[in-house]
Formats: sequence, C-alpha cells, structure tokens
Amino acid sequence: MIEQVGIKSLLPYLNERMLYQFHWGYRKRGRPLAEYMEWARGEVKPIMIDLMARCEAEDILRPQAVYGYFPAASEGDDLVLFDPNNGSGDGGEVARFALPRQNRAGGLCIADFFREADSGERDVIALQAVTIGQHASEVARQWFVDDKYQDYLYLHGLGVEMAEAMAEYVHKRVRAELGFGDQDARDNDALLNQGYRGSRYSFGYPACPTMSDQRKILELLDADRIGLVMGDEDQLHPEQSTSAIIVHHPQAKYFSV
Repeated sequence: MIEQVGIKSLLPYLNERMLYQFHWGYRKRGRPLAEYMEWARGEVKPIMIDLMARCEAEDILRPQAVYGYFPAASEGDDLVLFDPNNGSGDGGEVARFALPRQNRAGGLCIADFFREADSGERDVIALQAVTIGQHASEVARQWFVDDKYQDYLYLHGLGVEMAEAMAEYVHKRVRAELGFGDQDARDNDALLNQGYRGSRYSFGYPACPTMSDQRKILELLDADRIGLVMGDEDQLHPEQSTSAIIVHHPQAKYFSV
C-alpha cells in the first residue's frame, strides 16, 4: 500500500496534452502539436499551476494506491493468478481473467505474455489500484452547485489526469522493484507513451474489456483500505480511480481486438 502521495510528486507523470486538449477543451485548431504545446505552456499551464496550488492548500486531491505481486500463468486465453503465499506459486488459484484474442491469424491475447500453467513454471504479474479520493468529487460537485462551472470543469479534468498520473507513478515503482526500471525512456513524453518495458492494462479497454473483472483486483489488493470500492453498476468509487494489471513481458504493448 502507498500512503497518500504529495501531488507535486505526480507532476512529472501528468499528461498535460490530455488535460489541456481533451479535458479542458483547448483545441489545436490546426496547429502542429509542438506549436500547440508551446502555446499551451504559456496560456494554459498557468491555470493548471494555480489550480494545483489551490488543491494542495485545501487538500482537495488525496492520491493513494495499493499494489501487489502474484504468480501467474496462462490457460488458453485465460490469465490465471495463484496464491502468492505459497513459495512454489501453486498455492491455489485466486483469480481468473477470460481475455479476448484478436480475430486474425497470429492474433494477440494478453494471456500470450505468460507461460502456460501446465509448464509448471510461473511468471509474476502486478496488480494495482489508485484513487484521487472521494473529497475531490465532493468539491467538484459543490463547485457545480455553486455555478462555478469553469472551476468544476478544470477540477474534474485535473482529477481524472491526476489519477492517471498516480497510476504511472505506481507503475514506475513496480518496474523498479522488478529490476528493469533502468529500461525506462529518459524523455518524459516518451515515457508517457509507453516508453518502458511491458504494459499496464486497465479493464474497459479492448484487450481486457470486462469492467466487472476489476472486482477481483480490488478484492485481492484489499482496496477498501484506501476507500476504493466497486458499485453495482461496475463503476469504481471514488469516481477518479483506476485499476490495472501490469505485464512485464518485453513485447507487451497496447493492442486492439
């Protein structure tokens, strides 16, 4: 478990382009990306810096995370996790994820990145769950009620991207603990574009589309320790939260199904 992280520690992992362009609505308007980002650094980033200062002063964003490691193997297109408290990795199945495969010859499935269960060998998978906390949602709702619509938009967008930044922060720690953090890209933009070994897959995306599978992650990690739960509608609460499986196979990258 990672206790609350100072929000300034997450700034290197914040995807500013996603925040400005897609959450805050500052469009490129035909400008090349480099030109747009140069403009945004002068015109939009000061808004982010001021909002971050307010969030820090008023303790609005409260990033927390839980993560852990499990022995894993594949059975066909299923990813199987085993009890980590048994040294051999055969302490019994604790979770199973049925994953889709690309509908073409040689099509990929996340299970391909793990050795088969009947080989007797186990790989390691990491699970993580992060949240920015319920307070951020409560403050955003209050600002909306108070007709502070622009402030609401800014805070909501920042909360979403800070949750992603927290996920990147935890993932970087996992890579370091597994011994290949030195393979990370040195350039921050490249790092945020999967410039590292392996991949982090969040449920709801094409390679692992079943949102309800997040319940297994939350249960295995005891995510309620950080106030993170899943509602009946298969949505995470607090709203600005994410969970993921972390695959460290060198060829594991995002792919569509």
